[in-house]
Amino acid sequence: MTNRLAVSIVILLAELDGCASSAIDSRDAAAVHDGSIDGAINADAGDASIGVAPITLALGLDHTCMLRGGVVKCWGRNDSGQLGLEDTRDRGEKASDMGAGLPSVKLGTGRTAKTIVAGYDHTCAILDNDSVKCWGKNAEGRLGVADLINRGDLPGMGDGLVAVSLGTGRTVMAIAAGNFHTCAILDNGSVKCWGGNADAQIGAGDRIDWGDLPAEMGDGLPIVDLGKGRTAKAIAAGDTHTCARLDNGAIKCWGGNRMGQLGLGDHDDRGGQPGEMGDALAAVNLGAGRTAKALAMRSNHACVLLDNGAMKCWGRNTYGQLGLGDKFARGDDGAKMGDALTSVDLGTGRTAKAIVAMLEKTCAVLDDDRIKCWGNNAYGQLGQGDRNNRADGPGEMGNALAPVQLGTGRTVKWLAIGGYHACAVLDDDRLKCWGRNTYGQLGLGDIVDRGDETGPMGDALPAVDVGQ
Repeated sequence: MTNRLAVSIVILLAELDGCASSAIDSRDAAAVHDGSIDGAINADAGDASIGVAPITLALGLDHTCMLRGGVVKCWGRNDSGQLGLEDTRDRGEKASDMGAGLPSVKLGTGRTAKTIVAGYDHTCAILDNDSVKCWGKNAEGRLGVADLINRGDLPGMGDGLVAVSLGTGRTVMAIAAGNFHTCAILDNGSVKCWGGNADAQIGAGDRIDWGDLPAEMGDGLPIVDLGKGRTAKAIAAGDTHTCARLDNGAIKCWGGNRMGQLGLGDHDDRGGQPGEMGDALAAVNLGAGRTAKALAMRSNHACVLLDNGAMKCWGRNTYGQLGLGDKFARGDDGAKMGDALTSVDLGTGRTAKAIVAMLEKTCAVLDDDRIKCWGNNAYGQLGQGDRNNRADGPGEMGNALAPVQLGTGRTVKWLAIGGYHACAVLDDDRLKCWGRNTYGQLGLGDIVDRGDETGPMGDALPAVDVGQ
C-alpha cells in the first residue's frame, strides 16, 4: 500500500434517490427532481455535470466523455489511457478524430453503460449490470483493481477490464471520481472509497492508500461510517476531501481541510484518526432548519442548493469560485457558516435548478434553462468572451453576470464542466464546448481555445460532431 502526498484536484458525484444519480437512472449525473433538473447530478453535481438529455457528459481535467444509448466515447488528453481507447494518443485535435472516426470504449461483451464520471485523469462507468469499471491513471489504486497499473493505455479493455470489487453481493447505485480517489454508493446506501488517502479522504480512520492490493478491495474495503442509521443519497469527491448528502438532507465532509472545505469552522482534517467519523463527525451548518437538496463539489470548494431554493458555497475562494464578490475563504471560521453564510446572487428573480463545480469555478443552470458561471476564467471557460475572472470582486454577480451565450434562443438540457473547459447539450440536442482546448478536449478538430477574447461563442461556436 502506498501513501502518496496528494496535490491537485477534481471530483465528481452521484445521486441516489431514484431521481438523479450517477447511475440510478442511467446517467452520470443529472436528473429530473420534482419536475425540474436536480442540481445534484452525477452525484448531485459531480463531475460537474447535470441535466436531462439523450447525450450525457463527464469531463475530467483535459478530457471529455459522452454517453449515448449505452455507448461511451471520449476525446481530449489521453496520456494515461483515460479515453479508454487502448493507446495514449490524444483525440479531438483533428476533424478525422471525431464523428464516425472516434471509436467507442470497449466495456465487455454485451455490456453497456448507465452512467459515466471523470476524475482528474481517470474515468469510470456504471454498467447495465450495476457493476463499475474504471480506466486511466491508477496511481494510489484509484481504479480499484488491486494494483497500480494504468488501464486503457494498452490493449485489454472490454472483457479484459476487471470490474471493481466492492463486496459480496454488492452493486453500485452512484459513483464519484476525484483527483486521487474514487467513491461509490452501494445498493444498501453505504459508501466505500478507494485510492489516494494522504489527507484521509477515504474516511477509514487512517492515511494509507486503499485499492492497490487485493486484500484492500471487496469485503476488505471499509465502509465509511456516516453515523448511526445514516445512509448516503449523493457522494462527491474532490482532490483531498469527500462529501456526502445524507438521507436526512444533512451534508457531511471528511478529508483535507486546509481551506475550510469541510465547512466545519476550522482547518482540521477529519477521517485520518479513529473516532473522527460516524456520529463524531459534525454535519455542515447550512443555517437554522436548512437541509440540502443538491451538492456540487470540486477541488477545494463545495456548493449546495438548499430546501428553500438558496445556493451557498464554502471553501477555497482564490478566484471568486464561491460567488460572493471577494477572495476570502469560507468554512474555516464557524462564525461565517450557517445563517451567516451569504447566498449566491444569481440575478433578480433567478434561482438555480442545478449546480456544478470544478477546478476553481462554479456554474448554475438557472430556472430559465440558461447558464451562469463564475470563478477562474484563464482560458475562457466561463464563456464570457474574455479571460477575466468573475465574482472575485464586488459588482460581478447578480444581474451583472451575463449568461453564457450558446446561440440565439438556445437553452440547456445538460451541463458539464472540466478542469478548464465546459460542455453543454442544448435544447436542440447539439453539443457545444468551450474553454481550454490544448488536447482537443472541445472536440472541434483543432487546439484553439473558445470562449476567450479570440474564440467565438453564441451562434459562432461550432457544435461537436458526435457521429450518428
